[in-house]
Amino acid sequence: MECDVKGYPQYGAVDWTLHFVNHAESNSAQISDVKTADISFSTSAKGPFRIHYAEGSTGARHDFAPRMADLQTGDSLYRAPHGGRSSSHGGFPFFNIETQAQCGAMVAIGWTGQWYSLIKPVSASMVHLDTGLEHFNAYLKPGERIRMASVCLLFWEGADRMIGHNTFRRFMLAHRSRKIGGKPVFYPMSGGFNWGDPAPCNEYTCVTTEYAIALMQRSKMFGILPEVFWMDAGWSEHADEYEKGRNWYNTAGTWRPDKIRYEYGLRPVADYAHKLGSKFMVWFEPERVAAGSEWAQAHPEWLLSKDGDANFLLNLGEPDALKWLCQYMGDFMEESGIDYYRQDFNIEPLGFWRQADEPKRMGITEVKYIEGLYAYWDYLLERFPDMLIDNCASGGRRLDYETSLRSAPLWRTDYQYSEPMGYQCHTYGLNLYLPQHGTGAYYVDRFDFRSSMSSAVVFNWKFTQAGQSFLDMQKCIEEYKEVRPYYYEDYYPLSGMGDLTGNDCWLAYQLHKPSDQTGYVVAFRRPENKENDYTVRLSGLNAARMYVITCKDTGKTFEKSGAELLNGFTLHIDKPRASLLLKYVPQ
Repeated sequence: MECDVKGYPQYGAVDWTLHFVNHAESNSAQISDVKTADISFSTSAKGPFRIHYAEGSTGARHDFAPRMADLQTGDSLYRAPHGGRSSSHGGFPFFNIETQAQCGAMVAIGWTGQWYSLIKPVSASMVHLDTGLEHFNAYLKPGERIRMASVCLLFWEGADRMIGHNTFRRFMLAHRSRKIGGKPVFYPMSGGFNWGDPAPCNEYTCVTTEYAIALMQRSKMFGILPEVFWMDAGWSEHADEYEKGRNWYNTAGTWRPDKIRYEYGLRPVADYAHKLGSKFMVWFEPERVAAGSEWAQAHPEWLLSKDGDANFLLNLGEPDALKWLCQYMGDFMEESGIDYYRQDFNIEPLGFWRQADEPKRMGITEVKYIEGLYAYWDYLLERFPDMLIDNCASGGRRLDYETSLRSAPLWRTDYQYSEPMGYQCHTYGLNLYLPQHGTGAYYVDRFDFRSSMSSAVVFNWKFTQAGQSFLDMQKCIEEYKEVRPYYYEDYYPLSGMGDLTGNDCWLAYQLHKPSDQTGYVVAFRRPENKENDYTVRLSGLNAARMYVITCKDTGKTFEKSGAELLNGFTLHIDKPRASLLLKYVPQ
């Protein structure tokens, strides 16, 4: 066994990855019950131990909702995802263990498959943490080498557990996020190509080269040019053959542009985006292979199957398949002028892995598959050093310590498109752990648009519909550009950790820049709420300083001391289904 360990003294953090290697000329003994972390933490104060964690993504309003459990001796908290995607359903591989001694540990698990964690107090002043792969019991063949999950611990001290969350956010930006030219990047403001269109069109199955270029021209003409033009599902061959029962989903595995709609491939669309000064991003789903598709017919020997499922899984643990995929997709992107790569994954892989395991080799297919996934993404990032990867997986179902190093979710959940209260909830919960993520913006009124604000955003405005105002779109972009950098700074939830999914509550949060003491308060009064006023307590401010607060809706300014803002500050919105954006600057 080998263990790669790395420390980050500036952040009080350490991470490690376990490897098993069989140097013998015969099969190894059985390897089972592997715990990547098997650690007890003792404190100077007695429990309970308060565990802050979150829901995974299910395409619901409560996706990434913050949760809290107070554990006494004899209690336990077990967490694992569903179906083999690391942040699907009940599993979200980031949490904060808070003690009564005003200290704690942030925990992050790096495994884009079926991990588990178990937190269990073993005495009034000691808590134990186990993490590992949920299903692994296998021997290694001669010369075989495998890795397990990675784990990160970040230790924090202070009376406010948000010290841990914000230190972890800074750590993730500094050491576990995509870098270009050695510097962390802002994930982009993106724009699409009139998603949907008349039935039976869906996604981008009815977009053509000429239509795409015309929409880009309108973006430029209206002064709402995005940083990235986003071509989503539906561009590939056969995706628009509705009369034959074909669509983008059941033709996955045929990754060539539709010859009629894109006579010269995707290159003309990319070239026009570049002419305007924007990047070009394209959606792929290379792991899922539909029956009858081009890849299914050409390489059946590389496909994993599961009883009762019409899809196949391209086995990334097979070296020849991995090598071929890297070359195929790398060449396609280069030839097509694609700048950013969007990878979806609309299938639960766990059953495919289990069915493919050899006797006494449970979990080995999953391990080699996940190793192949990381190798594939690393290949793309090395071949295209200016590229970003958008990690989708049915909307935010593959978020973990390893994928965060290589990607970010620009579409963090497949929850009901354009529903603003859900979007508010997703931002509120996910910001506690990850500073880089985005969602769609469909409307230009302040309540809707601000509900979609995050460190990234996708403009899904329809230029062809009546009632849309490009002047309002310009105002949204102007406001977003002003606020966006603060999503990369410290974050404070202002509405507590209770159930915030209802239509009758307020939801508010604070974005704070410690270096100059400036920041924003973003607040929403939901449609069924009957209270005009809502009191919040800001964080991170200097109690002795005065702050000038500007309402971005009215332009009015007023002054408050740091002490007043810290001890209780009343927000006012005089009607339901409305928002408030305040900026504060120290005098």
